[in-house]
Amino acid sequence: MNERLGKTIPIAIEEEVRESYLNYAMSVIVSRALPDVRDGLKPVHRRILYSMSEIGLRHDKPYKKCGRIVGDVLGKFHPHGDQSIYDALVRLAQNFSLRFPLVQGQGNFGSIDGDPPAAMRYTEARLANTADAMLKDIKKETVDFEPNYDDSIKEPTVLPAAIPNLLLNGSSGIAVGMATNMPPHNFREVSAAICAQIDNPEITADELLEYILGPDFPTAGVIHGTKGYRLAAHTGRGKVVLRARHHVEGSDKQTLIVTEIPYQVNKANLIVRIADLVRNKKIDGIADLRDESDRGGMRIVIELKKGTNPQVVLNSLFTHTSLQVNFNINNLALVDGKPKLLNLKGMIAEFIKHRQLVVRRSCEFELKKAKERESVLVGLKLALANIDEVVEIIKESKTVAIAQTKLMDRFEISTMQSQAILDMKLQRLTSLEVQKILDELGEIRKKIAFLDDLLSHEEKILTMIKEETTELSSKHGSNRVTRISPEEVIQVNIEDMIDEEDVVVVISHRGFIKRISASLYREQGRGGKGAKTSDLKENDFIKHAFLASTHTHILFVTSAGKAYWIKVFEIPEGSRTSRGRHLQTILEFEKNEDITAMVPLEDFNSESSIFMATKLGFVKRIATYDFRNAKTRGIVAIHLDEGDSLVAATLVNAGEDVFIATRYGKGLRLSGTAVRMMGRNSRGPRGIRMAIGDELMAVCPVKLDETMLLVSEKGYGKRTRYDDFSPHSRGTGGQRAYATNAKTGLLVSALSIHEDDSCIGISALGKALRFAAGKVSIMGRTAFGVRILDMSDDDSVIGIVRQPNGDSENRDVSGYLTEEKE
Repeated sequence: MNERLGKTIPIAIEEEVRESYLNYAMSVIVSRALPDVRDGLKPVHRRILYSMSEIGLRHDKPYKKCGRIVGDVLGKFHPHGDQSIYDALVRLAQNFSLRFPLVQGQGNFGSIDGDPPAAMRYTEARLANTADAMLKDIKKETVDFEPNYDDSIKEPTVLPAAIPNLLLNGSSGIAVGMATNMPPHNFREVSAAICAQIDNPEITADELLEYILGPDFPTAGVIHGTKGYRLAAHTGRGKVVLRARHHVEGSDKQTLIVTEIPYQVNKANLIVRIADLVRNKKIDGIADLRDESDRGGMRIVIELKKGTNPQVVLNSLFTHTSLQVNFNINNLALVDGKPKLLNLKGMIAEFIKHRQLVVRRSCEFELKKAKERESVLVGLKLALANIDEVVEIIKESKTVAIAQTKLMDRFEISTMQSQAILDMKLQRLTSLEVQKILDELGEIRKKIAFLDDLLSHEEKILTMIKEETTELSSKHGSNRVTRISPEEVIQVNIEDMIDEEDVVVVISHRGFIKRISASLYREQGRGGKGAKTSDLKENDFIKHAFLASTHTHILFVTSAGKAYWIKVFEIPEGSRTSRGRHLQTILEFEKNEDITAMVPLEDFNSESSIFMATKLGFVKRIATYDFRNAKTRGIVAIHLDEGDSLVAATLVNAGEDVFIATRYGKGLRLSGTAVRMMGRNSRGPRGIRMAIGDELMAVCPVKLDETMLLVSEKGYGKRTRYDDFSPHSRGTGGQRAYATNAKTGLLVSALSIHEDDSCIGISALGKALRFAAGKVSIMGRTAFGVRILDMSDDDSVIGIVRQPNGDSENRDVSGYLTEEKE
């Protein structure tokens, strides 16, 4: 090794990394991210305020370019980039970022819409009058100073901070392994709490909350509930729920007006978010959205569609946008150079402690200066009493130094006193000037006595802090702008605000879905032609139709064997002729997946099960509880062999028989115990053995108080009793259930219905017909039934949906399917 390179010291890399990372972490924590509990400032903000003070940019002085300020801070105190300094300076001047801005800006300093500030060469700034209190008495040795980054000058380690800035403006920052997030407060409330804690050091957090009601954000808004802030006041951590302030205008066609938004929310992004939700139909009922904010204040206008419930829209906006936010309080600050979590009492105590030290050091500085002045005045008084001798000594001395020495020896005075005598002008010899010296000496001695008494009684220092804080709050404080509502925010269940009603869920071949109120259909007589229920595009047709309540879950099972569920009310509502919305905007399934079955569910439990059947005749049962996590992303429901697909799924209760029907009209009744519960990933056993070309078509739960409705492609159908079918073993061919032929077409629907039920038939061309189940005759197993729907040559029935306990008063046996009129 080359000797000039020195000696190599081996160090374990894990030790070096550990030490270096800890050093870096502490540097970030102490020097960048966390505020000091005493003045509530991070180093960059402290340096900006001190630098502006040093160059004389007080609130009553002219503005100077921000580029000049940034350059001064960069060159003297903060060599970490001009942009970071300018960003910090801008924030100190933004009235929507700070409750009490410490800098006055002139020019474009950004906006609540997220607009960036103008370049620093265009903007100007000076200290705000509130900053005077932050810097008060800094020249009186009230705080410690330390060398700057290049040891050329000194900078303060903390500001005197006569105002509790940490509580007033809050702070936020992310360090390494820790973060802080403190809310701003109202000055008048904080001042009252400080005085109360000085009067009673044993005061509790609950008693302090009688003075400080909660955060007071610069953008106002409404805080809902007090539990979160109360927890933060006790522990240092809590959550505050903040909502926008709004009101409703209009009566028939109502409009939501938002006048205040939560703290740190970008208004422009908020409006874009609402627009996206409306465009993607995540929120219904909004007709128009615009921003009418101006110099007079904020005004976001949300026009609602006629008949829309404003509270439903508001709850959706609160759920999906930043009109409601959670402000998570984490009162982490530097105490004696170390991060510490503080509750409300702790923060006030640290401020009082800091102010006690600052006031004491200020008094000590004043006392020192007063005693020095007293000494000078005593010397001048002595000189005036012996003026002739003093003049003689000065005249006889060859130099000033000799004269000073003689005066010190003759009158036993100090160097400072002798120098003051030598510096005295002859005009001070007048009787009036002599009296001024005597009066000043008397005043100085009173001041010295006052300061001595103040420094010897800590309670008097505390009284001074109380008076000073009260005075500053009267001067700079204002009324609270953030309203506090005692009502806690309860997670609103949108379902509770949706009227429960029966709806028909319709899905087209191309994947468009909608729900239609069942009350829009009137019953027709058997053999009616029906009316359109969807305005479908070319090459599209109705593939699935289902009746369900708006409050139930609806389970979708796809051709790929995956299951998804949503609440029925989450399906977009449409008119009888609307196309609906594509399923892929609601459920997150693949493009090659196709919905093959829909099952309405009240809840998910281990007692009820989903009975599934595939095109090739395989069946399985799965507890509904196994689908509880399906939601919109989906989970595997059944394993499918190549060439097979799921064609039917139905809800089956424990011990209930099921009936399987095929396209050729064959049927098999299975005992409730014939197919056991299975896991989601299994295929299941063979349920029915079918002829070549035949396919399994439907599964019905067997209910003895109901009959089975069978409908063919061409609109023929009948009702058949379940007692006509005897239970058979799994895997057998079953019995004849329907006599299909060229006239009837193949079987398309089999479902259990009650005598009083209504049914709605859906055709491939989108027509719908509602009819009473009791109008359909009960026939034997081999009959093909009567005409129920009149199908044209190019149309066919694709499904029948059931509406329990149909209302006979709405029956219209002569007319076509029409929309109800109020």
